[in-house]
Parts: sequence; C-alpha cells; structure tokens
Amino acid sequence: MVRHFLLLGVLIFQAESYFSEEKYPEESKMQRPTVVIAIIARNTAHSLPYYLGALERLNYPKDRISVWAATDHNSDNTTAILKEWLTVMQKFYHYVEWRPMDQPTSYAGELGPKHWPNSRYEYVMKLKQAALNFARKRWADYILYADTDNILTNPDTFNLLIAENKSVIAPMLDSQGAYSNYWCGITPQGYYRRTAEYFPMRHRHRQGCFPVPMVHSTMLLDLRKEGMKKLAFYPPREDYSWPYDDIIVFAFSCRAAGIQMYVCNKERYGYLNVPSKPHQTLEDDRLNFVHLHLESMIDGPPMHPSRFVHMFPKQRDLMGFDEIYLINLRRRQDRRDRMLFSLNELEIDVKVVDAVDGNALNSSDIKILGVDLLPGYYDPFSGRTLTKGEVGCFLSHFYIWKEIVDTQMDKALIFEDDARFQANFKRRVLRLMDEVEQVELDWDIIYFGRKQVNPGNEEAVENVHNLVVAGYSYWTLSYAISQQGAQKLLNAEPLSKMLPVDEFLPIMYDKHPNEDYKSHFPNRNLQAFSTRPLLVQPCHYAGDPEWVSDTETSTLWDDDSVRTDWRGSHKTLKGAAPPPEMLSAAYRDEL
Repeated sequence: MVRHFLLLGVLIFQAESYFSEEKYPEESKMQRPTVVIAIIARNTAHSLPYYLGALERLNYPKDRISVWAATDHNSDNTTAILKEWLTVMQKFYHYVEWRPMDQPTSYAGELGPKHWPNSRYEYVMKLKQAALNFARKRWADYILYADTDNILTNPDTFNLLIAENKSVIAPMLDSQGAYSNYWCGITPQGYYRRTAEYFPMRHRHRQGCFPVPMVHSTMLLDLRKEGMKKLAFYPPREDYSWPYDDIIVFAFSCRAAGIQMYVCNKERYGYLNVPSKPHQTLEDDRLNFVHLHLESMIDGPPMHPSRFVHMFPKQRDLMGFDEIYLINLRRRQDRRDRMLFSLNELEIDVKVVDAVDGNALNSSDIKILGVDLLPGYYDPFSGRTLTKGEVGCFLSHFYIWKEIVDTQMDKALIFEDDARFQANFKRRVLRLMDEVEQVELDWDIIYFGRKQVNPGNEEAVENVHNLVVAGYSYWTLSYAISQQGAQKLLNAEPLSKMLPVDEFLPIMYDKHPNEDYKSHFPNRNLQAFSTRPLLVQPCHYAGDPEWVSDTETSTLWDDDSVRTDWRGSHKTLKGAAPPPEMLSAAYRDEL
C-alpha cells in the first residue's frame, strides 16, 4: 500500500514537471480597428490622382479598410480615373463598394459646376448618409470622410487621429491662405462666426486637439462610441432651422446628439484646395490646385500622384515669348528639378541655362573674361567687394542678353532657380503682356519678381492693370526683357565695371541712389516696369533654415583666399565688420 502511494507521488511529480516545462505560444496581437473610407467625387479630375495617391500611401493595413466610393454629375473624366484606380486597388482593400452615376451631368436648377442649389446639397447629404449606413452595416469601427481635393500627405494620419480617442475629429489641413477645414465660432443661426482663436490655431501658434463647433471636408468618426448612434447627415432633424448645407446639417446633428467635434493641429496632415466661387469654372479649380501643389513642393510634405492612375502629359508653351530661360547651377540639381516640375505643372516650356559657377572660377579666370570691378564699389551691408558668386550670376544673365541680341529675339523671359509662383501665374502674365502690347508700351524690362525698396513711391502705368514704373530694386528673380533692353545693357559694357547684376539694372534705369556708381554709365535710359502685386517671390528668405545663397557664399572676386558667408540675415566678410562710412544714405535707411 505504501509502495502504491510512493509510485503515485512519483507519477504526479513527473506530470507537474512535464507541464511546467511546456512552452505555450504567446497570444497574437490585436488586429487594427476596421475603417471605411468614404470617397464622394465630382469634377475633381485635376486633384483626384493626388488624392488617391495619398490614400494608397496611408500607413494602415489595407485589409482592415473598406472603400465606399460614389461619383456623379461629372463633366470631366472623374469617373474614369476613379474606376481605373479601384480596378487595381480592390484586391488590396477588404471590400470596395462602387456607385458611379454617368447621367445627368448637372443638378436641377444648377447654374454651373460651382453652383450649389438645394438639390445638390440634398444629394450630397444622402450620399454621406449612405456611406454612414454602409459603415454601420459592416460594423466598421471608424469612417473617414475626405473630400477629393483634400490631400492627406502625412501617411500616419489614421494612426494619429485614432490615438486621440475622439468621437468626431478632423486633421487641420493647410491651404493657399487662411482657409481650413474647421470653424472656431458659429452664430445662433448656424453661420460662420470669426473668433480670436482661429488664426493662432490655423498658424499652429497654439497646438493640440481643440473642441470646435464645426469641422468639415476631412474628418474621422468613431462609430464605437455610444452617442454616434444618434448621428445623421440626412434627413435633417425635425427641429432643424439652420441653412440647408451638408456640413452645417451635420454640425447641428452633432450638437443635438451631445457629440463634441475636435480639430487637431499637432502635426501637418496635408492640404485642401480653397474652393472657387460659384461664378468660377472648373479651370479655376484646376489652377487653384496647381498653385497648392507647387506650394507643397516648397514647404512640404509634397503631394505625389497615384502610381495606378494614368496622367496625360502637360501641353507646354512659351506664353508668347521667343524663349524662356531658367538659370541654374549644375550642382544645384534639387533646385533644377523643382523648377522644371513647377514650370511643367504651369504648362510653361523652358530652356535650362547652366549658370556660370563662380566657385569654379579663380581670380585669373575672371581677369581673362575681361571682368573688372566698378571703381569704388563695396557691398552696402558688409563693406566687401564682389564675390565670385556674384560674378558668376552677372555673367549668367549677361550671356542670355547676348543670345537675345545675337538671335534677334523680340522678347524673352528669365527665371532664376529659387522662384515661388503666385496663384494663376501663367494666366496673369498672358493678360499683362496682352495689355502691354495693346497700348504699345515702350518697355525694355518688366520685373515679375524683385525686392522693392520703396514700393509706395512707384507710379502706376495707365491702361495696363497691375503694372508700375519700377523704382530702386534688388534681386533678378524673374523678369521679361526685350531685344532693345538687352542691347542697351550690352552697350553699357558692364563686364569692365562690374557690380552685382541687381545693382546694375537700377543704375541703367536711373533709379539707383548712388551717384558715383551711376556716373560710370552715362546712357541710363532703360525703360523698366514691374508687376504689382509681384507674380514671383523667392522660395526662402535670408534667415530661413532652408535658405542658401550661392552668390554670397564664395570668395572675393580677386582674392581666392578670402571667404565670404551669410549667417542668419546679415552679410558678413569673415573676420571683418561692415564699415558704416561705405554705406549710402538709402542703404543706411533700409538697414
């Protein structure tokens, strides 16, 4: 008997040892919440490839995403683009619901594609409600509404918004101006109300997730929250008395359900196009979006089109000029690529000119080219003489002027490679040059981009919109030049008495404040004008983290050992302080 108990004890001990040594697999990770993306597209062929490209790059498992897509009342090829994309992408997403409607191409009572009659508001509300019903029926955890001209360039947008754990939250989107996808105030009648909180949030001076009375265009709804059962886009509640507008109806529904909306600006999430006015056209929408796209290339993060959507090549032209030049240092490939991309988007043809690289010149090379310094010239900020970078810049412009004269061009347009284009650049240039031709204006040079020293003192040109007689200016960022103007500049023989090119031009139209400099150029009869407002700005200014000057960071023109540099916003000669006695009165005033 004792022996049996001992044997049983041994067996129990062995069994316990066996189970204690066995390795159990760890529990697998939880799957991500399920999301429905609601795509409601109409007449957005200009932005749709970039919108879809942003969706496909979102850092979220596609097998946890369903797509509900509807398109209707199109007069462009929105339907074809969306169908092309969905045909490829449906195998990656969990499920795709596709609701195209080819006819009609307009709404009842619609005066144009940008007009919003009540029939259009009602139809959009019904579509948004259908998408919400679809998400609820599939027991989705979230639904994302994102207008098709809203580009979510931040691939972590989903994860960042979900982490905030809000019922209704919108990522604050950037635009070409003050416009964004939220309101900070709303009137008792449901209209927009301006408040002091808007701009600090819009400019990210205040960062966080803020309760607001209205979000629109792009927003994430957490369907797991209890209060979301009462939420609806359509029909409006029986007690609804606010304007018949889909975003305002939804804001009222949130308020009635006790749901707080939030906007989050902790990160940069993407962009939205400023909506054009009811009297404008789809072409205005396209041009607005082109400008937004170009801005994203400078300030980032940039937009990229879908890999699965065919995009037709741009039809470029010269805008009536004989040639359009882009001056670029071969070693600044980044600037060349951005400018060529920008000009292609603007449908502008261009000839790239390899700039003369001052850093590659030594003092002997410069003398062989016939370059000599203007007697008495000193930089007004640092007191130094010319840099090799400034010599290279001048020569780059000089050789273009010579080509214009040698080939007998009528007029040409010149860009440097750090230009930032204002909205509707091409349309505004075409209109301006047409008016200049109609009034038979005698012009030699027209600045499109420059630094104005005394802009308030410039006289407007009669019968030409947005044109003034140019005053003293810096920079040669962009300008049109006639053959007559190029010939006048060459006749001045500037290489033998050189100063920076942006100082030379004001001398030639007799607006430079330094009389000594002007005395070396007796024929100062250049007819110079400028657009107002300017159509081109620099990408970055002195002091910006991304700012680099290739003219300022080199060595002195006649001394290969003396380096110059720019720190912050001040030109300096290394080891030397600016001598005030060398500054003209006009320069000292500006300083």
